[in-house]
Amino acid sequence: MKNFSIFLLSIIGIAFCQISPVIGQEDSTRFNKLVWNDEFDGNGAIDGTKWFHQTRLPNGVSWFNGELQHYTNRTENSYQANGMLYIMAKRESFTDQGQTKQYTSARLNSKFAFTYGRVEVRAKLPSGVGTWPAIWMLGKNINENGGYWQPQFGTTSWPACGEIDIMEHWGNNQNFVQSATHTPSSHGATVNKGGLINPTASDSFHIYTLEWTEEKLEFFLDGQLFYTYNPAVKNAETWPFFADEYILLNVAMVGAVAPNFTESPMILDYIRIYQEGATSIDAKDLGNRIEIFPNPVKNELKVKLDESLAVVKLTISDANGKLIDTITAKGKEISYDWSNYPAGLYFIKAESKDAIKVFKLEKE
Repeated sequence: MKNFSIFLLSIIGIAFCQISPVIGQEDSTRFNKLVWNDEFDGNGAIDGTKWFHQTRLPNGVSWFNGELQHYTNRTENSYQANGMLYIMAKRESFTDQGQTKQYTSARLNSKFAFTYGRVEVRAKLPSGVGTWPAIWMLGKNINENGGYWQPQFGTTSWPACGEIDIMEHWGNNQNFVQSATHTPSSHGATVNKGGLINPTASDSFHIYTLEWTEEKLEFFLDGQLFYTYNPAVKNAETWPFFADEYILLNVAMVGAVAPNFTESPMILDYIRIYQEGATSIDAKDLGNRIEIFPNPVKNELKVKLDESLAVVKLTISDANGKLIDTITAKGKEISYDWSNYPAGLYFIKAESKDAIKVFKLEKE
């Protein structure tokens, strides 16, 4: 089982380009209560209590955006194995709803919808020209034929329902990942987008994060902010993001698909949704009452506590958010052996009775 730590921390992003990103770190102290998640620890079919297979062609002929595939509910296209979810795009002739297409994949709707919070998804993306994976959100009021929420809540057409693209990637532009919003004021080829180069998008797992508040949407790759949507005027045209949205996961096939393409999966390690808990209101910042040094560290790590702090709990996570160790610090100055830790990036969350502080630490 994977770590359910309320305060999940993630690696700093790499190789930035375009959109003049505003650099910053995600603030996990506000959205600190885990309200919904899937760790994909099952085997075989997806968890039907959490996910709905959206397979119906919305216009009876094809999907929008020139997509070439059928979405199916078969385990060949979506399944759990080894603690992961696989959404597999495949080249194969498949007939459904009276239409024959040459590709299959899966499109999942979450059976959970929410307003405001933080979404974290750890994923490795497919590769191959023609693949178009996405981790995204739609207002649950969308009036879309075949969607999970449509029969009960479908009153509003796209894009008035609001679309939030947490992550998109195109196989014909390998390693470029993008986040975007679609609203009545800008949709389709929307101007509201930000992207960056992630050189290992299809080779390694990365954490894609959305933080959604009343005033803005912030998008992160491995803990590093790279795009913010915060329109000066918020109305129905620019800001439909004031009501419940749900998660969608899919891999579409578009354009001139590579001749040698056979299949490629988007693999998810977990998806977690956090909202505000009590400590997001009550917790204070430890400020300069605690010091952790040297940084970078090689062998010995020192923790210095102010006299006002009797006990501080230190939670150590690696760059991917995995819990490494928990230490209780007592006394004015404490030393810890750091020599056995592999080189790389770590995060240390320091918690006293009423305050929190997070440190980013590099091991040489």
